[in-house]
Amino acid sequence: MYAIVRAGGRQEKVAVDDVLTVDKLAGDVGSTVTFPAVLVVDGDDVISGSADLARYEVTGEILGAVKGPKINIMHYRNKTGYKRRMGHRQPYTEVKITGIKAGK
Repeated sequence: MYAIVRAGGRQEKVAVDDVLTVDKLAGDVGSTVTFPAVLVVDGDDVISGSADLARYEVTGEILGAVKGPKINIMHYRNKTGYKRRMGHRQPYTEVKITGIKAGK
C-alpha cells in the first residue's frame, strides 16, 4: 500500500516506514504530523475521490531538522569593481511515515 501526499507544496509518493524530506515543519522531534492524501493505492484498488480520500489518514513522526545542499550565489558587475558572494542552505524536516489508515 502506498499513497501520494501533499507536503510543502509538492506531492510525494510514500509508503509505511519511508523517510521523507519536506519543507521545514513546526514541531518537536518525535511529535506526530498528518499529511492530506491525494491518491491511495491498496493492491489493485485506487482511491482518488475526494469523499473517499477524506477517510484516509497518513501519519508521520518528525525525526529532526536537516539542511539542503549549499547553493553559491555570485553577483558581479563588469568594470565597476562590484562583486558579492552569498550562500544559502534551505532548512528541511525529516519525517518517517508511520501509517496509512482508513478511519471513520
